[in-house]
Amino acid sequence: MTSASDVLYVLDRIAIQDLIAKYGLGQDLHQGDNNDQDLTAQWSEVFSSDAVIDASDVGQGAEIGLADYIDFMRGADRKPTEGLGRLFGQWQHREGYATVTIDGDTATAISPFFHTHETRDGQANVIHTGLWHDRLERRAEGWRIVHRRLENGFFNTFARIPEPVELLER
Repeated sequence: MTSASDVLYVLDRIAIQDLIAKYGLGQDLHQGDNNDQDLTAQWSEVFSSDAVIDASDVGQGAEIGLADYIDFMRGADRKPTEGLGRLFGQWQHREGYATVTIDGDTATAISPFFHTHETRDGQANVIHTGLWHDRLERRAEGWRIVHRRLENGFFNTFARIPEPVELLER
């Protein structure tokens, strides 16, 4: 027989998995040339308002607040060509399955990620891999990431190859 605590554990784990996936969805629903650059539409359901992000592994700060992290991603004015939009026109973020440890109203998670980016001029593609190390808390609004550390795997840049239809036309 399944105990109530087992059911709660599974529900908590699914909620945590969903919010980790929602990070990537928040990025991808706001592409480079889309005038809607409001990452908070999804990220307000991912991060606590007082979350701290450690992106020092990729040359950013070790204690970045959520608002500053969003500014880094999309620029202070949230225009398509600000923040990382200066460099990239399209992207896709895949957040892998997290290994989650839950202890009451706190949890930790480690998630692999695979992020692809096409340069604004369309001439190259960038692949970024690594791990997210998250600390989470159950708050009144649900589970939220309160601290996220990016562990860099690698960045690789590849020249753009023709689309499949372009190859067939040759």
